[in-house]
Amino acid sequence: MSYERKVEFEVQQWKTKLLRKSSVFERVSKRVQNKINEKIPEKIHVVVTESIKKMVEATLHGSNLTTFKKDTSNLSLEEKDKLVFETLKKYQKAAAIEGAGTGAGGFALSLADFPLLLGIKMKFLFEAASIYGFNTKKIEERVFLLHLFQLAFSSEEKRPLLLEKIEAWDQMNENNIDWRVFQQDYRDFIDLVKLFQLLPGIGAVVGGVANYKLLDHLGEYAMNGFRLRIIKDGNE
Repeated sequence: MSYERKVEFEVQQWKTKLLRKSSVFERVSKRVQNKINEKIPEKIHVVVTESIKKMVEATLHGSNLTTFKKDTSNLSLEEKDKLVFETLKKYQKAAAIEGAGTGAGGFALSLADFPLLLGIKMKFLFEAASIYGFNTKKIEERVFLLHLFQLAFSSEEKRPLLLEKIEAWDQMNENNIDWRVFQQDYRDFIDLVKLFQLLPGIGAVVGGVANYKLLDHLGEYAMNGFRLRIIKDGNE
């Protein structure tokens, strides 16, 4: 089997997993999370909301995220995948160190983790896009990154539509995003695990492990989202 066919199979498996109905345990966990979200102090909600809003604006209009300079046009898909995987590991380590540090610092520093972690995630997405050959100076590619991010942290109900948009991205002309829906999906996804980062004594451990796993989750969606476009382009 060629590497490209292997990737097609992996992407199809990823889509199947993404679209499957949640398990009973996941549905119960979601109900518990909703109840806990209602008890989270408003100060945390404000910090997260503002952080996400600023991140969306910076992604669409900023220039500080385009950091990857290496020319990858002559690399095969397999070589690009390996380079993205290496890049992901670098950002996972950075996220884990940052999460452990802020988690150990109590409530105030734990609040600072939200914007810092968002920045790490977006820098990874920009680098991954560049490695796969997408021009992140274009507004439509930046909006694609936000849709990819949203898909990774979206609710079960919204995944099919978001996946549909990503699959048809090169035929679309969508240059904006509803950041309010975007931030609510993200908050719903991470609030429960990040809440434990605020607890004395275990904050550092929870912060480090949670950030590492959140980057791993984003990496899976990013790689397969970009591969999906590359495969589709190659088959047309």
